[in-house]
Amino acid sequence: MIRRVRILHQPPQLGAPRTVLPLIMALILFALPGPDLAFALQVKGLQSPQSFVADSARDQYFISNINGDPEVKNNNGFITKLDQNGKVVKQRFIQGGEDGIVLHAPKGMAIVKGILYVADLDAVRGFDTKTGRAIHTISFTRHQGSTEATSLADVAHDGDGILYASDTQDNTIYRIDTRHQHAISVLVRDASLAGPRGLAVHPRSGRLIVVSWDKGKILEVDAKGTITVLVSNSFFSSRFHNLDGVDFDKWGNMYVSDFTAGKVWRMRPDRRFHVIAEYLHTPADIGVDRAKHLILVPYLYANTAEMNGLESPVKSKKRKRTLSDYGFRPPRPGSEAQEP
Repeated sequence: MIRRVRILHQPPQLGAPRTVLPLIMALILFALPGPDLAFALQVKGLQSPQSFVADSARDQYFISNINGDPEVKNNNGFITKLDQNGKVVKQRFIQGGEDGIVLHAPKGMAIVKGILYVADLDAVRGFDTKTGRAIHTISFTRHQGSTEATSLADVAHDGDGILYASDTQDNTIYRIDTRHQHAISVLVRDASLAGPRGLAVHPRSGRLIVVSWDKGKILEVDAKGTITVLVSNSFFSSRFHNLDGVDFDKWGNMYVSDFTAGKVWRMRPDRRFHVIAEYLHTPADIGVDRAKHLILVPYLYANTAEMNGLESPVKSKKRKRTLSDYGFRPPRPGSEAQEP
């Protein structure tokens, strides 16, 4: 299910960029030292992959697959599990409609102490990362104050027992206390969120970062629900379109995916922006493996995902960059995955 590739060949979908290149081709533009590094690990056979996360504690990965209409309760969604090398362990590790599991249109994910939490329309569902067994169902259907049908887009964990969940249509960020029976409260509901989509907790400040689908904003929300605009489009510049995913590397660089523009941006701690990838085919809710310094990109309409090495900001002056500067290690003889 995985192969080494140079170019992702997929027919453009309606509204997608005409030229389709994988993320690794853009990485070549800013620092890759030679053609031997122009490779990405590609996962095929997915069905509308929306989110891609690393489980660093267990050295494995998960990809959520909507597998149908993203707003319909069809109990047909599934989660793909990969091993430490990006090889598919089980394509449908968690499958809606089987073994008593309910999973309609899984989107954003977060891992907390061996539990995979998944945003699934009007619920956040928790599954055992080892067995795939359903553990929790946190329902939002009766939550007071909502003006729209709940449709959760993403979840993020603060490392201290609190989960955050975004509802794009209702301009709401929810707070879920995993330490107290998964009690739900509204952190903030405000039109200025402009369609909150991807969520991430800043690894240094601990504040919640939110990216906006409707107006291309990057926002910071504190524990009291106060919103601060970090970056937004201006009257003279429309840098961002529909922002979908956001995550950080271990040095505090922020990575943001623009779904319709087909780009991945990097914002350094000094708030300088760089496009590290463009001409991408619907990059959705990206993730970053901070331990291995890899960026994880699901392509929703291409039914594929990729794992790519990121440039390290630290480089010895006495040597050229190597694979290890980008999170990769040379494959062992005979260990390279083969396409089925």
